[in-house]
Amino acid sequence: MIDVRMYCTVMCPYCTRAEHLLRAKGVKINKIFIDSMEDGFMELFRLTGRRTVPQIFIGDRHVGGFDDLAALEFAGELDPLLSPD
Repeated sequence: MIDVRMYCTVMCPYCTRAEHLLRAKGVKINKIFIDSMEDGFMELFRLTGRRTVPQIFIGDRHVGGFDDLAALEFAGELDPLLSPD
């Protein structure tokens, strides 16, 4: 499986929903808790240009948040992203 990183916080229902969707696909998620980092939110903004969590990367591709992930799943585009080439 491809590397999946999810920038999240401890108390985030959208992070939990994203995690459930990805785990249902058999994906191992590298969760990065930005609320426990000194400049976590600034680092997230620097990486993504966004201030909300979760922010998900599949490989080097920034997918976005839970709504973006769910849209990929609905369109049938998530599974191909998760499959290694």
